[in-house]
Amino acid sequence: MSEQQTGRLYGVGLGPGDPSLMTVRAVEVIAAADVIAYHSARHGRSIARSIAERHLRPDHIEERLVYPVTTEATDHPGGYRGAMEEFYTDAAARLAAHLDAGRTVAVLAEGDPLFYGSYMHMHKRLADRYPTEVIPGVTSVSAAAARLGTPLVEGEEVLTVLPGTLPEEELTARLATADAAAVMKLGRTFPTVRRALERSGRLADARYVERATMSAERTAPLAEVDPESVPYFSMAVLPSRVDAPHSDRGAHGDTPSGDRVDAPHDDRGDTPHDDRVDAPHGDRGDAPGGASDRPGEVVVVGLGPAGPLWLTPEARGELAAADDLVGYTTYLDRVPVRPGQRRHASDNKVEAVRAEFALDLARRGRRVAVVSSGDPGVFAMATAVLEAACEDPYREVPVRIVPGMTAAHAAAARAGAPLGHDYAVISLSDRLKPWEVIAERLRAAAAADLVLALYNPGSRSRVWQVGKARELLLEHRAPDTPVVLGRDIGGPGERVRIVRLADLDPAQVDMRTILLVGSSQTRTVRRGDGTDIVWTPRRYPEA
Repeated sequence: MSEQQTGRLYGVGLGPGDPSLMTVRAVEVIAAADVIAYHSARHGRSIARSIAERHLRPDHIEERLVYPVTTEATDHPGGYRGAMEEFYTDAAARLAAHLDAGRTVAVLAEGDPLFYGSYMHMHKRLADRYPTEVIPGVTSVSAAAARLGTPLVEGEEVLTVLPGTLPEEELTARLATADAAAVMKLGRTFPTVRRALERSGRLADARYVERATMSAERTAPLAEVDPESVPYFSMAVLPSRVDAPHSDRGAHGDTPSGDRVDAPHDDRGDTPHDDRVDAPHGDRGDAPGGASDRPGEVVVVGLGPAGPLWLTPEARGELAAADDLVGYTTYLDRVPVRPGQRRHASDNKVEAVRAEFALDLARRGRRVAVVSSGDPGVFAMATAVLEAACEDPYREVPVRIVPGMTAAHAAAARAGAPLGHDYAVISLSDRLKPWEVIAERLRAAAAADLVLALYNPGSRSRVWQVGKARELLLEHRAPDTPVVLGRDIGGPGERVRIVRLADLDPAQVDMRTILLVGSSQTRTVRRGDGTDIVWTPRRYPEA
């Protein structure tokens, strides 16, 4: 049968419920169609039909597509999925019969046909066989935001749309990272969604919208909603964070302070960096004046070794929720700028001052995120903050640590699995401990045949430590012991090389490099594609 002899399929978006929100095109298509199809439960009522009812003609052929199951159990041998798959196949066949007879078929869909709509199941089965047009409709998300009367997303914010049927852990992680969000398909999932909002720290911001634009519409703070009263056609909304009424951070602007702090203190972060002292830092006068009614806190956040792909969902959420961001300039530059957040950048040698500054902000009621490269507990900011927080006047300030991917683990993954057995982590920086201590630890770890992850191996002002470490290790390791040089892992200058311990050249090691030195069991193998990998067996030979 030629295309000209077949009918045309339309997926018609009806909008969120109010018939006056149907588009002109939707009304035109319904008026001209031969067949009007719509889904319904076994009770026979169809919200889609009720929205379009005023535009239906007595001579319209109506195809009611009745779901075999909704939330109840089924005895279908394929279970719920099997029953629904069979239903969609049969429904598509019914519509195909009309199309083959040359009739125009309009499938009605609440909201937008391709946005969590049942029409898409017909579309996937028929659109490649018949001429098809999809008529977009106003989504329930747009309607909910309009009814709340608050911006959904603004500027560079990202909207996340989630089905409430996701597992609670997944919902929690995604809500923690979202700028703004809409959680659909509530009903029986409402208790899970509410717990996820609470666990992600977003419950106070969440709004509830039920049957937006319909006669039974209801809006409320989500925390106040009775779970027993929630129907399927409702959603949770996290509106834009910009100028949110619950936050006072926007009143203080979003520019970094310009006061210099040059107190000498080493900040040997979890990823290597340089030894400069030249960046601005906000002093205590830059903090908002006066006490706040809400309690402040400091969250030390691990950024991982590079850009946003290395951020955990928890870390991303804490960065988004902070009133103030405090950190070394290079690391702070990796965090997206958000309106209303204050950014306090400083040099990498004012670690102690930076920690006290963050705690002072928290004492004034601010929610402060101290950023740290890699994992904040590995040669980084967590210790500095906790050290200060254990002294007066900061003992009562809440402090939390949010972990991040370490430089050692990132470099190891790029090279293979050199950390597959016992290993030790040692910093070669002698700014905070004598070289004699470092040498003693290197000898002990080497004698114990541990794989070594060597942080802070060198910089502009520290040029001899790598050579000395190589000499010490060769007292216990074979010259052909593999050494992984991981530079700028995850960044634009990433480079991973594998060399023999005897061939380790200090000139090839800079402030952005981490070294992984194998044990006696670590192996280097060339794979079939020509790449070399390093791995350490999990089983250690018996004596």
